[in-house]
Amino acid sequence: MPDQTAFLAPPAMMPPADQDATLGLAAFQAMDRMREALGGHLTGGISPGSLALAGFDWAFHLAQAPGKRAELLWKAGRKTSRLMTWLLSSAMDPKTPPAIRPLPGDARFRHEGWQQLPFAALAQAFLLGQQWLHNVTREVPGVMKHHEDVVSFVAKQWLDVFSPSNNPLTNPEVLARTWQTGGMNLWQGWQNWAEDALRLMNHQPPPGAEAFRPGETVAVTPGTVVFRNHLIELIQYAPSTGQVRPEPVLIVPAWIMKYYILDLSPENSLIRWLVAQGFTVFAISWRNPGPEDRDLTLEDYRRLGVLAALDAVEAIVPGARVHATGYCLGGTLLSIAAAVMGAAAGGRLASLTLFAAQVDFTEPGELALFIDPSQMHFLDSMMWNRGYLSDDQMAGAFQLLRSNDLVWSRVIHDYLMGQRRPMSDLMAWNADSTRMPWRMHSEYLQRLYLDNELAAGRFMVDGRPAALQNIRIPVFAVGTERDHVAPWTSVYKFHQFTDTDVTFVLTSGGHNAGIVSPPGHPRRHYRIGTRPDDGALISAPDWQAAHDPVEGSWWPAWGDWLAAQSGPLDAPPALGAPDKGLPPLADAPGSYVFQR
Repeated sequence: MPDQTAFLAPPAMMPPADQDATLGLAAFQAMDRMREALGGHLTGGISPGSLALAGFDWAFHLAQAPGKRAELLWKAGRKTSRLMTWLLSSAMDPKTPPAIRPLPGDARFRHEGWQQLPFAALAQAFLLGQQWLHNVTREVPGVMKHHEDVVSFVAKQWLDVFSPSNNPLTNPEVLARTWQTGGMNLWQGWQNWAEDALRLMNHQPPPGAEAFRPGETVAVTPGTVVFRNHLIELIQYAPSTGQVRPEPVLIVPAWIMKYYILDLSPENSLIRWLVAQGFTVFAISWRNPGPEDRDLTLEDYRRLGVLAALDAVEAIVPGARVHATGYCLGGTLLSIAAAVMGAAAGGRLASLTLFAAQVDFTEPGELALFIDPSQMHFLDSMMWNRGYLSDDQMAGAFQLLRSNDLVWSRVIHDYLMGQRRPMSDLMAWNADSTRMPWRMHSEYLQRLYLDNELAAGRFMVDGRPAALQNIRIPVFAVGTERDHVAPWTSVYKFHQFTDTDVTFVLTSGGHNAGIVSPPGHPRRHYRIGTRPDDGALISAPDWQAAHDPVEGSWWPAWGDWLAAQSGPLDAPPALGAPDKGLPPLADAPGSYVFQR
């Protein structure tokens, strides 16, 4: 029998009181983290505490506002009167204009069947109810703005569940399809649902994604991995022209995405197009981190990612300055790196290009709904448990942000209509998800989103602030009109933090489709304007009003801008530099892109 006294340390061996308190605190915190991590599986990564705080704030202040409640009753009466008046008028004249029209981008009631009674009445009643619910959740005196946004968002999600478009008995398009197929659409829809559910349980990609495999049908631009460390593979693409610009292009994608969004099918590949314009192109392919990478930091991504890639590019193309290009979070990281370089940036970088990248996070778009101290602690606990943030932990928030496009339209099209939408290279890429290390992502959300340290000049690197004002090289920034991740008005704020020439482009499309916008793509347009280093700063709406749209892709405008920042054409460099320890390691797209 063991000596139980061995478990009792003598007084001289007991830790100091403050150390004991710290050890105890850590143990209790671990209990809380485990509980939150387990709860995250049930809530899709959304903090119940955040929702509860917002709901209480709204309910309390609404209860204390008799004037607001009276206003809501009055508006309910007016909307009811509008609906009844429209019903009577449309009964006598079917061409009566609707009492209310859907919001821009809401395509649920576009089918001609919704223009006929009784379906038109259902749609009108729903839209008026949606408008009234917006009144209920907005402009309640005393409610915090963030809580107001959260309550309004949740109320809309709840109401959308009961949209007549989601019910097979009240959707004229589904009823017509059911009549045409003799109900086989519902049988096919059930099979589609069963297949999707099985693939989800087995962690398989959606149907059709198998046709878009990197190195076979996507990410096929010829190239070579010329550098590899624990965090990145650096790909150098083979030239397709006899001569190239002396300044190479280094692409830094976001670590939340696989790099080949910029090298999709040959006709959609920005990298292939850039190579064809006579540029030597390098691209970072990020490692997909696992539990062993939990302690990687944002500084590791700067050093082992951006700086290591720059060193390799400069060794392969000695003496040439680099056109540094960052996409989304990669652009934010690249801005930090350039700001830290300060005056030295002009010696290493010829220009800086940012695709849908933010440096000021006071208006981060709809993602702000899921970013507050409660949500941050909840996410941090989930990442702490696994060591990383995975795609399934982010799925709930991202799908809710665009529920009509990502959830309900799929329910209607795939499950009620019984039709599969053809898989595209962009959709397949979107399903090829990545993870993010716990410590790095916690730092990113806390320091950049919540504390906004970069814009405030308080983001410290090696004991020095990463001051964006120190970026003095020409900048080309791209925002997209329908970006819910990095709103273009937020991307535009880069103008406020630098005293250099900034060329800004506002292009049609969203966060991904607006960037993947090759020449020849139909229904594309963009606006472009340059503010010199001594030019006056105007507001984003005024800038948009002052610049007329140009039909077509913005890629050629960027290519011309890069050429203007470059020297005359010359012979292309060799692939890699074996004499400098950078031999070709593997053909593109490398190995990191296949990590699951």
